[in-house]
Amino acid sequence: MPRSGILVIGSANMDLVATTRKFPRPGETVFGGTLGMFPGGKGANQAVCCAKLGGRTYFIGKMGSDIFRDKMAASMGHDGVDLRHLLVDRHAPTGAALIAVDGGGQNQIIVVSGSNMKLTPADIRRRRGIFARASITLLQLEIPLETIVDSARLAKRHSHLVVLNPAPARPLPKSLLRYVDVLTPNETEAEILTGLPVHHAASAEQAAQKLLAAGVGSVIVTMGRRGCLLVTPDRKRFFPALRVKALDTTAAGDAFNGALVYSLSNGSAIDSAIEFANAVAAFSVTRMGAQSSMPTMKEMNRFLARPGSPINRWASHEKNRHA
Repeated sequence: MPRSGILVIGSANMDLVATTRKFPRPGETVFGGTLGMFPGGKGANQAVCCAKLGGRTYFIGKMGSDIFRDKMAASMGHDGVDLRHLLVDRHAPTGAALIAVDGGGQNQIIVVSGSNMKLTPADIRRRRGIFARASITLLQLEIPLETIVDSARLAKRHSHLVVLNPAPARPLPKSLLRYVDVLTPNETEAEILTGLPVHHAASAEQAAQKLLAAGVGSVIVTMGRRGCLLVTPDRKRFFPALRVKALDTTAAGDAFNGALVYSLSNGSAIDSAIEFANAVAAFSVTRMGAQSSMPTMKEMNRFLARPGSPINRWASHEKNRHA
């Protein structure tokens, strides 16, 4: 039986989001507009993105025994994420993020990790059976590094495609990078991973080449509203971003990664998967919140069918492929 499930291993946070006209300077107090509570965390966001698009999505993470867990588990389950392998820590609180969003849709984030940093390699190994149901594993860096390395190693033993979103940025050992088939840093993360300045496509390519030399299969450097650059051992290609009016960019990277993995899990070539991921990321910034900004496939089909959409070819191909 073909395996097409998606396994996401990572963090879950409750996001407390405040809007304001401008960010305060150090020591300054500014008035806010609205305050909202949204389920978030990179791992959970990416899992919800996959599930809402229609992917069979399994999530392994650790939450606290508190009201934030109750709300997030109910929300993620409603969005279609399989939470049977979710762990609960009786001592550490569920992770939380304090997020400020300014009038231009840009954000500043403080993450309080809580139970996310209690997810251990032993926790993953005790749930190794779930790897047999998936074909691709998606990881981020909001859980302990040793857990990420063990998860990637176990995924490769099960012949998974391993995608790592190296956020929040930190230097990574080659022992992890050699397990990674697709690495998706933004410009800042690519700088921290390689020690090279990344300011434009040419410098992004240099950083990507260094990461390929460290053992990564392919690199996608995301560059915000400019788009992203794919670099493989054989070629490079730049993908421009779609133009939209941004309301909240909080989970744009998570939308990109979730959509990329969803598309790859369905057999799409990496170029088509990137085009789709760009579109999903563009859609997500037009909505407030993290998981609440992730679209369904029905919403994406409407979005992709807009007159002048640069990836109508992708939508038409996918429709025919699944007919």
